[in-house]
Amino acid sequence: MATYALSLDVGGTFTDVMLMHRESGHIWTTKTSSTPHDPSEGFFAGVHKMLQHAEVAAETVAYVFHGSTVATNAILEGKGARTGMITTAGFQSVLEIGRHDVPRQANLYAWIKPARPVLQRHIFEVQERVWLDGSVDIPLDAEGCHAVAQYLRDAQMDAVAIVFLHAYANPQHEQAAAAIVEAVCPGVPVSLSSQVLPVFREYERAMATVLNASLQPLVSRYIDKLETGLTGHGIRSPLLIMQSNGGVCGPQTAARLPVHLALSGPAAGAIGASAVSQLAGHSDTICIDMGGTSADVCLIHDGQPSITNEGEIGEFPLQVPMTDIHTIGAGGGSIAMATALGSLTVGPQSAGAHPSPACYGQGGTEPTVTDANLLLGRIPPHLLGGEVPLHTHLARRAIEDRIATPLGMDVYEAAAGIIQIVNNNMVGALRVVSVEKGYDPRHFALVAFGGAGPLHGGQLAELLGTPLVLVPPHPGILSALGLLSTDLHHDAVRTFVQRGPDYDVAGMEALYQTMQADTSAHLTAEGIPAAQQTFTRLADLRYAKQGFEITVEFPAPTVTETAIRQLLDAFHQRHEQLYTYAAPDTPVEIINLRTRALGRMDKLTLPRIGAAPAGTAPTASQTRPVYFSGMGFVETPVFRRQDLLAGPALDGPAIVDQLDSTTVIYPGHQAHVDAYGNLLMRLTERN
Repeated sequence: MATYALSLDVGGTFTDVMLMHRESGHIWTTKTSSTPHDPSEGFFAGVHKMLQHAEVAAETVAYVFHGSTVATNAILEGKGARTGMITTAGFQSVLEIGRHDVPRQANLYAWIKPARPVLQRHIFEVQERVWLDGSVDIPLDAEGCHAVAQYLRDAQMDAVAIVFLHAYANPQHEQAAAAIVEAVCPGVPVSLSSQVLPVFREYERAMATVLNASLQPLVSRYIDKLETGLTGHGIRSPLLIMQSNGGVCGPQTAARLPVHLALSGPAAGAIGASAVSQLAGHSDTICIDMGGTSADVCLIHDGQPSITNEGEIGEFPLQVPMTDIHTIGAGGGSIAMATALGSLTVGPQSAGAHPSPACYGQGGTEPTVTDANLLLGRIPPHLLGGEVPLHTHLARRAIEDRIATPLGMDVYEAAAGIIQIVNNNMVGALRVVSVEKGYDPRHFALVAFGGAGPLHGGQLAELLGTPLVLVPPHPGILSALGLLSTDLHHDAVRTFVQRGPDYDVAGMEALYQTMQADTSAHLTAEGIPAAQQTFTRLADLRYAKQGFEITVEFPAPTVTETAIRQLLDAFHQRHEQLYTYAAPDTPVEIINLRTRALGRMDKLTLPRIGAAPAGTAPTASQTRPVYFSGMGFVETPVFRRQDLLAGPALDGPAIVDQLDSTTVIYPGHQAHVDAYGNLLMRLTERN
């Protein structure tokens, strides 16, 4: 029996769906509207629509992959479960004190610290103390812990976080406290800092643990609903969920460690961009996923999306491994506003799925980026092959009433201004992940995807200086493709401070072996045989007296004196790349050891497309007037993406329409399709 892999990525506006025939590689794609009030509704609408569209029996689906925004939205909107926290006596205010810095875009004098994810009155102290070497100074006060657990039960807390000082070095007190809480509060999920993030720095460890606890009830219910619903649809295959680190995990892991799902959807897009760009022969790319609500940007070097252990979600630090994605409020639904001072701003506010941009005719009155693109003729008067009609007169009215008239501008100049401003916002984000990390964007290709990304890719490349823009075959659903291109992934980390110059070789090797055994057990439990498991060792290093670390891959499979010297050399090189200097004569401290475990899975292989006969040129399906700055409206040929074969060049200006997106080839640009269906655009002349 033929088998299929189904992937669903739930975004803020649309749910992207892809089905792959595992033997032939043939794929089907579709979209449905997302349902923010209950994401599972959009999920199952996508399942039902795809099975009907592809005429596939539910029992032939072998895997279901899912990228979710449930955890993301709960954190950003402050809608986590009612959570209590137990901590070491004297450390009740760790979360409230936090760090003495402010967000990079905040006003130093006006910034107000956001509310913590757990209320101060719901944080309780118990007597216990462990030193940083793991030795016990004060035993756990079991009676005091029992009294706190009774209060948490009577207060009807939905989840509990336990964060003791130096629990990463000795978790026994946290484990004993958890046993007491579980006995007093049966059914209430308990998160331990020694399991969620077993590293030093109590504020970041506490934040990750509290966020994890607050997400557990919500994510557990959501996953249960998905598994039950899939069974109801006749699909009994494993459900695999995308994590922030770019790999998938089983439902049990996702329910136990939901904080690892914080960047689930954006990570899938980065994996998809990496897959298609490598097929096209480009291992160094910067990708931008511009959807309906936001734009996510990520740098891919040597075919691998950048990973960070110093991430953030909203205004909270989140130091679990995650794809290094920078997100800004720049999407098709981003709202344009004329300020009282006579300037024009775009985003971060978004019209979202409801009421949607004005042109959708669903009650929205604010002008958005989509309205501007429609008025300028860059997108057709419908989306999704006619399923979503767009109304140009509503877009014009919104831009004229809210932007053009207040600012004394021509309505088309106002629309072009909206595009220009949102482009500049996105270029700033692209520079954050490239220039600010020591990479020159002129040596990278730009992968533009998402429903709106290909509309803006050419102009972004001009502003950023990248020589090439790659638009994947299915840009609007690349995140769903990314879900089919990933592996099972588990990370482990432990603090193991070594100040040098003499390092504990045997101790480091023993800890690496322990972490490998732990992560291997997780992969085995999820059905991955040992032959398909691979492990990468990493370490966090810093110069003596620095307050931050740099993660470097360990250069050998076994810890030896020679391997440590090679590790230090790699650290010096990376430090110089990031900060323009290295200090090889300064002592280097090893702070944390890490293991990355992958369970290799069958990957999506994009089929090759046919080549056009020599000397032939693509034929436009129609023309339409499209507005370009400095040129006004130009009668522009429109091509259907599915009609384009590999080879022939398309000179701008031109439009390429397809079901899930629209690509603009700007004047002075030239494009062609490669053997895998990627649309490659180059700047033939600088504007």
